Amino acid sequence: MSEGNKTLVTEFVLTGLTEPWLQVLLFIVFLVIYLTTMLGNLGLMALIWKDAHLHTPMYLFLGGLAFANACTSTSVTPRMLVNFLDKTAMISLAECITFYFFASSVTTECFLLVAMAYDHYVAICNPLLYPVVMSNRLCTHLKSISYAIGFLHLLIHVSLLLRLTFCGSKIIHYFYCEILQLFKISCNDPPIKALMITIFAAFIQISTLMTMIISYTCVLFDVLKKKSEKGRSKAFSMCSAHLLSVSLYYGTLIFRYVRPASGLAEDQDKMYSLFYMIIIPLLNPFIYSLRNKQVIGALRRVSKK
Repeated sequence: MSEGNKTLVTEFVLTGLTEPWLQVLLFIVFLVIYLTTMLGNLGLMALIWKDAHLHTPMYLFLGGLAFANACTSTSVTPRMLVNFLDKTAMISLAECITFYFFASSVTTECFLLVAMAYDHYVAICNPLLYPVVMSNRLCTHLKSISYAIGFLHLLIHVSLLLRLTFCGSKIIHYFYCEILQLFKISCNDPPIKALMITIFAAFIQISTLMTMIISYTCVLFDVLKKKSEKGRSKAFSMCSAHLLSVSLYYGTLIFRYVRPASGLAEDQDKMYSLFYMIIIPLLNPFIYSLRNKQVIGALRRVSKK
């Protein structure tokens, strides 16, 4: 297909992560990471579904988070594994669009983390009202809203992507179809579109992070004012896994998208993306499970059946 004297590009080349001589080693490493990620997240979902003791708001949100993690990892890792063994490393525009359907879970995860923070706030600050406030209906609505916002954010990305024309370079210096990289190689790259992407990302990340900071500030003041030593220990134990997950997730997202563009080298950019797209989905099931007595107890009950 042509437009004037320019040939429109519908396929791209992903440069990947490193030099060709490391490809086989990286294939093995990321295959193990992906299988462990899927086993951890899907296993956690199955455990929550199977054990009635885990049918509570906190674990319903955790199940939604595990599904989002599985989608995030699936959006990137299988294609990476193919590219490690495929010397051409070609990807079509249609495949890039498909990637964004799975990658919408990145936005969904932000709002699920907010819902989990609100659940902790109600459980610690208003324990008597907890069964009334955190009803199954409200939990279902919060999960649905989180996924709906992720889908709407996806539609914005896809609509802007479909307006781009590619007629020059077809090389994406990344390991997946990162949208700002696509803007860089576009023939019609008005800066306002790239700015819109950055503004949307910054708004979502900063607004959700501030909501969680406010929630945990209220929790902290309530714990310090009212709780006994045992109550404080229980409250901090309840929140510690979530706070660690939030710190890892938002730390990498903010450095990746919200920082000034001139800040870090492109290779460091890739490392940040690699961490929140692949490593965090691997870590989350272990963060929420290893020191969680209810999850360990549920695992023992299910294994005995």
